[in-house]
Amino acid sequence: MQTDPKTVSDSFINFYNNFIDQLPGIGMGILIVVLGSLIAKWIGQFARNRINARTHDPLMSKFLGQAIKYILIVFAIMVALRAAGLGAIATAILTAAGASALILGFAFKDIGENFIAGVILAFNRPFDVNDTVEIGDNFGKVKNLEFRYTKLKTFDGKDVYIPNSDVLTKPVTNFTEDGFYRWDFVIGIAYEDNIEGAKQTIMETLKKEPNVIEDEEHENFVIEDELATSTVNLKVFFWVDTKDFRRMALITKGNVVRNIKEALEKDGYYLPADIQEIKLYGGEKGFPIRLEKDENGTKDEDNATA
Repeated sequence: MQTDPKTVSDSFINFYNNFIDQLPGIGMGILIVVLGSLIAKWIGQFARNRINARTHDPLMSKFLGQAIKYILIVFAIMVALRAAGLGAIATAILTAAGASALILGFAFKDIGENFIAGVILAFNRPFDVNDTVEIGDNFGKVKNLEFRYTKLKTFDGKDVYIPNSDVLTKPVTNFTEDGFYRWDFVIGIAYEDNIEGAKQTIMETLKKEPNVIEDEEHENFVIEDELATSTVNLKVFFWVDTKDFRRMALITKGNVVRNIKEALEKDGYYLPADIQEIKLYGGEKGFPIRLEKDENGTKDEDNATA
């Protein structure tokens, strides 16, 4: 079966003529998409700034600003298709989107969950930007809230992207929401030392540390924690500012530990090490030991028997 060359030529001419007739509409459509994208970007940024100015919430303002921008871009594309004489295509896209919503819902279940979780977190969440949080096994500062994930910056420099659905369903520990955190550590004194005197020395040392916080709500204290093998262990509890959690809070803890150790030694308290007991089996009457230095400070290379 042969195709009539005249029919092919007429079809091509008709297509060409229709294309030429639609060129102004296509150009208008492209112009609408370009201008619509620029306007959508400007409106999104404007909305972000206004929301941030009213709520002082950079995470929510950025999230809503992006949502407004993408909605306007989609709207501009639909208008551009109609301006280009492709209204049937726009209608078909909307119809197909509605008909395939259920299928896409199953196919992109995780994406949908994370997006909805992101919307919820934009309005109601347990953290703000730069808060120090622990989400599951991830620990760091909150840096961003996107449509699908929440970004954390860990203190060893890693960027962690946590799905919003996990943030919404897993326990979130916020270390900096109210700006206070309580450190604790154990220090051991000798059995013959005075416990109340040691506790008093520790409390006086805590009061001298400028970065240790104490008020009616945040009280520092020391308690007897354990009767260990060679020490009476005292447990020290004290509050610090956590706005700069990982750096300043750790420096403050280090200063407190060092200052308390030095203060106890200065006041004559003995901080003994653990006592190690060595048992000999098999009828040994002694074992060789080596003395590195004698009382005069000279090195002794001879072996002695204990």
